[in-house]
Amino acid sequence: MTASPNQNYAVLFIGAGNITFGNDNVRWNHSLRVERCLGAQLNVVGIVDPSVERVKQVVEQKKRSSASTCYSHTRHYKSLDEAATGLEERGCTPKLIIIGAPPYFRGTKLPGRNLEEQVIAAFGKGPSIFCEKPVSTALAHESLPVVKLLNESGNRVSIGYMLRYLQVVQKAMSIIRENELTIMSITARYTCAYSRIRKVDWWDKSKQCGPIVEQATHFCDLARYLGGDIDLDTVQAYSLEHYEPPGKLSHMAIDESKIPEDERIPRATSAMWKFQNGALGSLTHLVALHDIKYSNDIVVTADGYQLRLTDLYSIPTLHVRTPESEEEKEFQFPGDDPFYSEFAALLQSERGEDITETSGGILSTYEDAYKTYEFTWKIREASEESARFLRQKK
Repeated sequence: MTASPNQNYAVLFIGAGNITFGNDNVRWNHSLRVERCLGAQLNVVGIVDPSVERVKQVVEQKKRSSASTCYSHTRHYKSLDEAATGLEERGCTPKLIIIGAPPYFRGTKLPGRNLEEQVIAAFGKGPSIFCEKPVSTALAHESLPVVKLLNESGNRVSIGYMLRYLQVVQKAMSIIRENELTIMSITARYTCAYSRIRKVDWWDKSKQCGPIVEQATHFCDLARYLGGDIDLDTVQAYSLEHYEPPGKLSHMAIDESKIPEDERIPRATSAMWKFQNGALGSLTHLVALHDIKYSNDIVVTADGYQLRLTDLYSIPTLHVRTPESEEEKEFQFPGDDPFYSEFAALLQSERGEDITETSGGILSTYEDAYKTYEFTWKIREASEESARFLRQKK
Protein backbone atom coordinates (compact mmCIF):
# COMPACT_ATOMS: atom_id res chain seq x y z
CA MET A 1 0.00 0.00 0.00
CA THR A 2 1.34 3.44 -0.91
CA ALA A 3 1.74 5.65 2.16
CA SER A 4 1.68 9.43 2.23
CA PRO A 5 3.63 11.22 4.96
CA ASN A 6 0.86 13.82 5.10
CA GLN A 7 -1.70 11.28 6.26
CA ASN A 8 -2.24 10.36 9.88
CA TYR A 9 -3.65 6.99 10.87
CA ALA A 10 -3.93 6.88 14.66
CA VAL A 11 -3.42 3.49 16.31
CA LEU A 12 -3.78 2.61 19.99
CA PHE A 13 -2.22 -0.56 21.36
CA ILE A 14 -3.80 -2.10 24.45
CA GLY A 15 -1.17 -4.42 25.89
CA ALA A 16 2.60 -4.23 25.37
CA GLY A 17 3.28 -7.94 25.59
CA ASN A 18 4.84 -10.43 23.20
CA ILE A 19 1.87 -10.69 20.86
CA THR A 20 1.96 -6.96 20.12
CA PHE A 21 5.69 -6.22 20.26
CA GLY A 22 7.42 -9.61 20.11
CA ASN A 23 10.34 -11.25 21.89
CA ASP A 24 13.29 -13.49 21.01
CA ASN A 25 11.42 -16.75 20.41
CA VAL A 26 8.15 -15.94 18.64
CA ARG A 27 7.16 -15.04 15.08
CA TRP A 28 4.22 -12.89 16.09
CA ASN A 29 4.66 -9.17 16.49
CA HIS A 30 1.59 -7.18 15.49
CA SER A 31 3.38 -3.85 15.56
CA LEU A 32 5.68 -4.89 12.70
CA ARG A 33 2.70 -5.88 10.54
CA VAL A 34 0.86 -2.64 11.21
CA GLU A 35 4.02 -0.70 10.37
CA ARG A 36 4.25 -2.59 7.09
CA CYS A 37 0.56 -2.09 6.28
CA LEU A 38 0.43 1.63 7.00
CA GLY A 39 3.96 2.82 6.39
CA ALA A 40 4.46 6.54 7.03
CA GLN A 41 0.72 6.98 7.64
CA LEU A 42 1.04 5.17 10.97
CA ASN A 43 0.86 7.26 14.12
CA VAL A 44 0.96 5.15 17.29
CA VAL A 45 -0.75 7.58 19.63
CA GLY A 46 -0.56 5.42 22.72
CA ILE A 47 0.27 2.14 24.41
CA VAL A 48 -1.91 1.03 27.31
CA ASP A 49 -0.09 -1.23 29.76
CA PRO A 50 0.49 -1.16 33.54
CA SER A 51 4.24 -1.83 33.11
CA VAL A 52 6.28 1.38 32.84
CA GLU A 53 9.46 -0.62 32.25
CA ARG A 54 8.03 -2.71 29.40
CA VAL A 55 6.54 0.26 27.54
CA LYS A 56 9.76 2.23 27.95
CA GLN A 57 11.70 -0.69 26.48
CA VAL A 58 9.28 -1.01 23.55
CA VAL A 59 9.28 2.70 22.69
CA GLU A 60 13.07 2.95 22.93
CA GLN A 61 13.44 -0.02 20.55
CA LYS A 62 10.93 1.46 18.12
CA LYS A 63 12.66 4.85 18.11
CA ARG A 64 15.86 3.08 17.01
CA SER A 65 14.03 1.26 14.21
CA SER A 66 13.11 2.22 10.65
CA ALA A 67 9.60 3.02 11.94
CA SER A 68 10.84 5.60 14.46
CA THR A 69 8.69 8.44 13.11
CA CYS A 70 5.56 6.34 13.70
CA TYR A 71 6.30 6.42 17.45
CA SER A 72 7.35 10.06 17.80
CA HIS A 73 4.01 10.97 19.43
CA THR A 74 3.48 7.75 21.41
CA ARG A 75 2.32 8.20 25.00
CA HIS A 76 2.21 5.59 27.73
CA TYR A 77 -1.09 5.12 29.55
CA LYS A 78 -1.38 2.80 32.54
CA SER A 79 -5.12 2.22 32.06
CA LEU A 80 -7.79 2.56 29.41
CA ASP A 81 -9.47 5.35 31.39
CA GLU A 82 -6.19 7.25 31.44
CA ALA A 83 -5.83 6.71 27.68
CA ALA A 84 -9.37 7.90 26.96
CA THR A 85 -8.85 11.08 28.97
CA GLY A 86 -5.37 11.73 27.60
CA LEU A 87 -6.33 11.19 23.97
CA GLU A 88 -9.40 13.41 24.34
CA GLU A 89 -7.21 16.19 25.75
CA ARG A 90 -4.90 15.77 22.75
CA GLY A 91 -7.87 15.88 20.37
CA CYS A 92 -6.97 12.45 19.07
CA THR A 93 -9.34 9.60 18.22
CA PRO A 94 -7.82 6.22 17.30
CA LYS A 95 -8.83 4.76 13.97
CA LEU A 96 -7.59 1.31 14.96
CA ILE A 97 -7.43 -0.22 18.43
CA ILE A 98 -5.35 -3.38 18.80
CA ILE A 99 -6.33 -5.37 21.87
CA GLY A 100 -3.45 -7.61 22.87
CA ALA A 101 -4.07 -7.57 26.61
CA PRO A 102 -4.31 -10.99 28.27
CA PRO A 103 -7.64 -12.72 27.60
CA TYR A 104 -8.47 -12.68 31.31
CA PHE A 105 -9.28 -8.97 31.00
CA ARG A 106 -11.66 -9.26 28.05
CA GLY A 107 -14.50 -11.26 26.59
CA THR A 108 -17.11 -10.67 29.32
CA LYS A 109 -19.22 -7.87 30.80
CA LEU A 110 -17.92 -8.61 34.29
CA PRO A 111 -16.18 -5.68 36.04
CA GLY A 112 -12.45 -5.74 35.33
CA ARG A 113 -12.89 -8.34 32.58
CA ASN A 114 -14.90 -6.23 30.13
CA LEU A 115 -12.24 -4.57 27.99
CA GLU A 116 -14.32 -4.55 24.81
CA GLU A 117 -17.18 -2.85 26.64
CA GLN A 118 -14.77 -0.26 28.05
CA VAL A 119 -13.27 0.40 24.60
CA ILE A 120 -16.67 1.06 23.04
CA ALA A 121 -17.75 3.23 25.97
CA ALA A 122 -14.57 5.29 25.63
CA PHE A 123 -14.23 5.57 21.85
CA GLY A 124 -17.62 4.68 20.36
CA LYS A 125 -18.28 2.96 17.05
CA GLY A 126 -15.62 4.82 15.08
CA PRO A 127 -12.46 2.76 15.59
CA SER A 128 -11.86 -0.60 13.99
CA ILE A 129 -10.94 -3.21 16.60
CA PHE A 130 -8.45 -6.03 16.26
CA CYS A 131 -8.58 -8.48 19.16
CA GLU A 132 -6.35 -11.43 19.88
CA LYS A 133 -7.54 -14.98 20.40
CA PRO A 134 -8.89 -16.62 22.46
CA VAL A 135 -11.72 -14.20 23.09
CA SER A 136 -11.53 -14.69 26.87
CA THR A 137 -10.57 -17.06 29.68
CA ALA A 138 -14.04 -17.00 31.21
CA LEU A 139 -16.56 -19.80 30.78
CA ALA A 140 -17.92 -19.78 27.24
CA HIS A 141 -21.42 -18.64 28.14
CA GLU A 142 -19.99 -15.57 29.90
CA SER A 143 -18.75 -14.27 26.52
CA LEU A 144 -22.14 -14.38 24.80
CA PRO A 145 -23.12 -10.84 25.92
CA VAL A 146 -19.97 -9.51 24.21
CA VAL A 147 -21.06 -11.13 20.94
CA LYS A 148 -24.30 -9.14 21.17
CA LEU A 149 -22.47 -5.97 22.22
CA LEU A 150 -20.10 -6.04 19.24
CA ASN A 151 -22.80 -7.05 16.77
CA GLU A 152 -24.73 -3.94 17.80
CA SER A 153 -21.87 -1.48 18.28
CA GLY A 154 -21.11 -0.85 14.62
CA ASN A 155 -17.34 -1.29 15.01
CA ARG A 156 -15.42 -3.36 12.48
CA VAL A 157 -13.96 -6.24 14.49
CA SER A 158 -11.39 -8.83 13.50
CA ILE A 159 -10.09 -11.67 15.69
CA GLY A 160 -6.54 -13.00 15.40
CA TYR A 161 -7.11 -16.43 13.88
CA MET A 162 -4.32 -15.78 11.40
CA LEU A 163 -4.09 -19.32 10.00
CA ARG A 164 -7.30 -18.70 8.05
CA TYR A 165 -5.37 -16.12 6.02
CA LEU A 166 -2.60 -18.50 4.92
CA GLN A 167 -2.56 -18.85 1.14
CA VAL A 168 -2.36 -22.65 1.45
CA VAL A 169 -5.57 -22.58 3.51
CA GLN A 170 -7.25 -20.32 0.98
CA LYS A 171 -6.10 -22.65 -1.81
CA ALA A 172 -7.62 -25.61 0.06
CA MET A 173 -10.87 -23.68 0.44
CA SER A 174 -10.94 -22.88 -3.28
CA ILE A 175 -10.46 -26.57 -4.16
CA ILE A 176 -13.33 -27.52 -1.83
CA ARG A 177 -15.61 -24.88 -3.31
CA GLU A 178 -14.69 -25.27 -6.98
CA ASN A 179 -15.15 -29.04 -6.86
CA GLU A 180 -18.23 -28.81 -4.63
CA LEU A 181 -16.68 -31.30 -2.22
CA THR A 182 -18.63 -32.77 0.68
CA ILE A 183 -16.08 -33.29 3.43
CA MET A 184 -16.06 -36.72 5.07
CA SER A 185 -13.39 -36.19 7.72
CA ILE A 186 -10.97 -33.64 9.17
CA THR A 187 -8.04 -34.85 11.25
CA ALA A 188 -5.77 -32.34 13.01
CA ARG A 189 -2.50 -32.77 14.91
CA TYR A 190 -0.69 -30.02 16.79
CA THR A 191 2.56 -30.71 18.64
CA CYS A 192 4.07 -27.70 20.35
CA ALA A 193 7.68 -27.10 21.37
CA TYR A 194 7.56 -26.35 25.08
CA SER A 195 11.13 -25.96 26.34
CA ARG A 196 11.22 -22.18 25.80
CA ILE A 197 7.72 -21.43 27.07
CA ARG A 198 8.73 -19.31 30.05
CA LYS A 199 5.35 -17.76 30.80
CA VAL A 200 4.16 -19.42 34.00
CA ASP A 201 0.52 -18.56 33.31
CA TRP A 202 0.62 -20.66 30.13
CA TRP A 203 1.22 -23.75 32.28
CA ASP A 204 -1.61 -22.88 34.66
CA LYS A 205 -5.17 -23.74 33.59
CA SER A 206 -6.63 -21.25 36.04
CA LYS A 207 -4.78 -18.42 34.29
CA GLN A 208 -4.88 -19.19 30.54
CA CYS A 209 -7.32 -22.12 30.41
CA GLY A 210 -4.86 -24.72 29.18
CA PRO A 211 -3.43 -25.59 25.75
CA ILE A 212 -6.68 -26.53 24.01
CA VAL A 213 -8.40 -23.22 24.75
CA GLU A 214 -5.25 -21.09 24.43
CA GLN A 215 -3.16 -22.79 21.72
CA ALA A 216 -4.93 -25.61 19.89
CA THR A 217 -7.72 -23.10 19.38
CA HIS A 218 -6.01 -22.27 16.07
CA PHE A 219 -6.56 -25.79 14.75
CA CYS A 220 -10.03 -26.07 16.26
CA ASP A 221 -10.79 -22.87 14.38
CA LEU A 222 -9.32 -24.21 11.13
CA ALA A 223 -11.41 -27.37 11.49
CA ARG A 224 -14.52 -25.20 11.78
CA TYR A 225 -13.42 -22.96 8.92
CA LEU A 226 -12.81 -25.90 6.58
CA GLY A 227 -15.57 -28.22 7.75
CA GLY A 228 -18.36 -26.05 9.10
CA ASP A 229 -20.05 -25.91 12.48
CA ILE A 230 -19.60 -28.64 15.09
CA ASP A 231 -22.32 -30.71 16.74
CA LEU A 232 -21.14 -29.84 20.24
CA ASP A 233 -23.17 -32.65 21.81
CA THR A 234 -20.89 -35.20 20.11
CA VAL A 235 -17.57 -33.94 21.50
CA GLN A 236 -15.53 -36.56 23.37
CA ALA A 237 -11.96 -36.21 24.66
CA TYR A 238 -9.21 -37.87 26.68
CA SER A 239 -6.04 -36.37 28.12
CA LEU A 240 -2.59 -37.39 29.28
CA GLU A 241 -2.11 -35.65 32.62
CA HIS A 242 1.01 -34.42 34.42
CA TYR A 243 0.74 -37.12 37.11
CA GLU A 244 0.80 -40.02 34.63
CA PRO A 245 4.20 -41.58 33.77
CA PRO A 246 4.17 -40.56 30.07
CA GLY A 247 3.31 -37.02 31.16
CA LYS A 248 6.68 -36.30 32.79
CA LEU A 249 8.51 -33.53 30.91
CA SER A 250 12.30 -33.12 31.10
CA HIS A 251 12.95 -29.61 29.76
CA MET A 252 10.39 -27.29 31.33
CA ALA A 253 11.55 -23.67 31.61
CA ILE A 254 9.40 -22.99 34.68
CA ASP A 255 9.04 -24.52 38.15
CA GLU A 256 5.76 -26.40 37.89
CA SER A 257 5.75 -27.20 41.61
CA LYS A 258 4.54 -23.63 42.19
CA ILE A 259 1.33 -24.36 40.26
CA PRO A 260 -1.46 -26.18 42.15
CA GLU A 261 -1.67 -29.79 40.95
CA ASP A 262 -5.27 -29.48 39.81
CA GLU A 263 -4.35 -26.49 37.61
CA ARG A 264 -1.39 -28.05 35.78
CA ILE A 265 -1.97 -28.48 32.07
CA PRO A 266 -2.42 -31.82 30.30
CA ARG A 267 0.53 -33.01 28.22
CA ALA A 268 -1.68 -34.41 25.47
CA THR A 269 -5.34 -34.18 24.54
CA SER A 270 -7.17 -36.27 21.97
CA ALA A 271 -10.67 -35.25 20.91
CA MET A 272 -13.23 -36.42 18.39
CA TRP A 273 -16.58 -35.08 17.24
CA LYS A 274 -19.10 -34.90 14.42
CA PHE A 275 -19.72 -31.87 12.27
CA GLN A 276 -23.30 -30.77 11.82
CA ASN A 277 -23.28 -32.20 8.29
CA GLY A 278 -22.33 -35.63 9.69
CA ALA A 279 -18.61 -35.57 8.87
CA LEU A 280 -16.09 -36.77 11.46
CA GLY A 281 -13.48 -34.61 13.14
CA SER A 282 -10.55 -35.29 15.44
CA LEU A 283 -7.73 -33.36 17.09
CA THR A 284 -4.62 -34.42 18.96
CA HIS A 285 -2.65 -31.73 20.80
CA LEU A 286 0.69 -32.50 22.45
CA VAL A 287 3.14 -30.60 24.63
CA ALA A 288 6.22 -32.59 23.69
CA LEU A 289 8.92 -31.04 21.49
CA HIS A 290 12.00 -29.05 22.49
CA ASP A 291 13.42 -25.77 21.17
CA ILE A 292 11.12 -23.56 19.02
CA LYS A 293 9.78 -25.32 15.92
CA TYR A 294 6.29 -26.83 16.16
CA SER A 295 5.00 -29.83 14.22
CA ASN A 296 1.46 -29.79 12.88
CA ASP A 297 -0.83 -30.93 10.12
CA ILE A 298 -4.50 -31.05 9.22
CA VAL A 299 -5.96 -33.53 6.75
CA VAL A 300 -9.24 -32.95 4.93
CA THR A 301 -10.77 -35.95 3.17
CA ALA A 302 -13.63 -36.04 0.67
CA ASP A 303 -14.72 -38.52 -2.00
CA GLY A 304 -11.64 -38.88 -4.22
CA TYR A 305 -9.75 -36.01 -2.56
CA GLN A 306 -7.22 -35.64 0.22
CA LEU A 307 -5.94 -32.19 1.21
CA ARG A 308 -3.02 -32.19 3.66
CA LEU A 309 -1.94 -28.92 5.24
CA THR A 310 1.48 -29.24 6.90
CA ASP A 311 3.99 -27.09 8.81
CA LEU A 312 1.63 -24.15 9.08
CA TYR A 313 3.98 -22.24 11.40
CA SER A 314 7.17 -22.69 9.39
CA ILE A 315 6.87 -23.73 5.71
CA PRO A 316 3.12 -23.97 5.06
CA THR A 317 2.48 -26.58 2.40
CA LEU A 318 -0.69 -27.96 0.84
CA HIS A 319 -0.48 -31.52 -0.53
CA VAL A 320 -3.40 -32.41 -2.81
CA ARG A 321 -4.44 -35.82 -4.08
CA THR A 322 -7.33 -35.87 -6.56
CA PRO A 323 -9.24 -38.51 -8.55
CA GLU A 324 -7.00 -37.67 -11.53
CA SER A 325 -3.78 -38.89 -9.88
CA GLU A 326 -2.52 -40.85 -6.90
CA GLU A 327 0.51 -38.55 -6.82
CA GLU A 328 0.13 -35.57 -4.53
CA LYS A 329 0.60 -32.09 -5.95
CA GLU A 330 2.29 -29.60 -3.62
CA PHE A 331 1.49 -25.92 -3.21
CA GLN A 332 3.71 -23.44 -1.36
CA PHE A 333 3.61 -19.66 -1.26
CA PRO A 334 7.04 -18.30 -0.26
CA GLY A 335 6.91 -15.08 1.71
CA ASP A 336 3.30 -15.53 2.75
CA ASP A 337 2.65 -13.77 6.06
CA PRO A 338 -0.79 -14.43 7.56
CA PHE A 339 -0.15 -11.93 10.37
CA TYR A 340 0.22 -9.21 7.77
CA SER A 341 -2.77 -10.46 5.77
CA GLU A 342 -5.16 -10.31 8.73
CA PHE A 343 -4.35 -6.63 9.30
CA ALA A 344 -4.43 -5.86 5.59
CA ALA A 345 -7.87 -7.48 5.41
CA LEU A 346 -9.17 -5.35 8.27
CA LEU A 347 -7.91 -2.17 6.63
CA GLN A 348 -9.26 -3.30 3.28
CA SER A 349 -12.67 -3.81 4.85
CA GLU A 350 -12.51 -0.35 6.40
CA ARG A 351 -11.29 1.56 3.35
CA GLY A 352 -12.54 -0.51 0.46
CA GLU A 353 -8.99 -0.59 -0.93
CA ASP A 354 -7.34 -3.55 -2.65
CA ILE A 355 -4.59 -3.87 -0.07
CA THR A 356 -4.00 -7.58 -0.61
CA GLU A 357 -5.05 -9.98 -3.31
CA THR A 358 -5.37 -12.90 -0.92
CA SER A 359 -7.24 -11.58 2.10
CA GLY A 360 -10.80 -11.63 0.82
CA GLY A 361 -11.86 -9.36 3.68
CA ILE A 362 -12.16 -10.14 7.39
CA LEU A 363 -12.20 -13.92 7.82
CA SER A 364 -12.79 -14.12 11.58
CA THR A 365 -15.53 -12.06 13.21
CA TYR A 366 -16.10 -11.97 16.95
CA GLU A 367 -19.25 -14.06 16.66
CA ASP A 368 -17.43 -16.71 14.64
CA ALA A 369 -14.48 -16.67 17.04
CA TYR A 370 -16.91 -17.19 19.91
CA LYS A 371 -18.06 -20.45 18.28
CA THR A 372 -14.45 -21.63 18.24
CA TYR A 373 -14.08 -20.61 21.89
CA GLU A 374 -17.21 -22.53 22.83
CA PHE A 375 -15.86 -25.57 20.94
CA THR A 376 -12.48 -25.53 22.72
CA TRP A 377 -14.19 -25.34 26.10
CA LYS A 378 -16.27 -28.38 25.16
CA ILE A 379 -13.06 -30.31 24.46
CA ARG A 380 -11.44 -29.17 27.70
CA GLU A 381 -14.49 -30.07 29.79
CA ALA A 382 -14.82 -33.48 28.12
CA SER A 383 -11.14 -34.28 28.69
CA GLU A 384 -11.29 -33.21 32.34
CA GLU A 385 -14.38 -35.32 32.91
CA SER A 386 -12.73 -38.41 31.45
CA ALA A 387 -9.52 -37.73 33.42
CA ARG A 388 -11.46 -37.56 36.69
CA PHE A 389 -13.29 -40.78 35.87
CA LEU A 390 -10.09 -42.67 35.02
CA ARG A 391 -8.25 -41.40 38.11
CA GLN A 392 -11.09 -42.42 40.41
CA LYS A 393 -11.20 -45.79 38.71
CA LYS A 394 -7.63 -46.44 39.83
